[in-house]
Amino acid sequence: MKVAVGEAIPPFRMERVTPERMRTVAAIFRDPTPIHWDRDVTRALGFDGRLLNQTPLNMAYVINMLMAWAGPTCVRRIRAAFPQPVLEGDSVTAHGEVAAVSVHDGGTLAVCDVWLERQDGVRNLVGRAWVALPADTD
Repeated sequence: MKVAVGEAIPPFRMERVTPERMRTVAAIFRDPTPIHWDRDVTRALGFDGRLLNQTPLNMAYVINMLMAWAGPTCVRRIRAAFPQPVLEGDSVTAHGEVAAVSVHDGGTLAVCDVWLERQDGVRNLVGRAWVALPADTD
């Protein structure tokens, strides 16, 4: 797979963040944090009773984008910050762009700037990912 610096990664879109997914993830992680299930808590925090999506779910949208682009074992490292929460009912899209490419004996590695963007343009996640690219199959 050949890529160039500045190349956009095909986006991954989650049409609607749902409380059902949040409850499932909270159960799997055994996460008792009330911002994921208690509307009175989120109302008191100024989120109008909308539940907050878990950080691992937000990261998963970006990882799904990377895997769809470069394969299921491509992600080598990812670093991210979460400047704004993703709320119940939001529509979010993961985006990425190739920032650097290095070729070495082990293959090709793309360093990618990645972000998750809400429907109103607010970025909920900003980060960088190191992605192993599949070999060309000429």
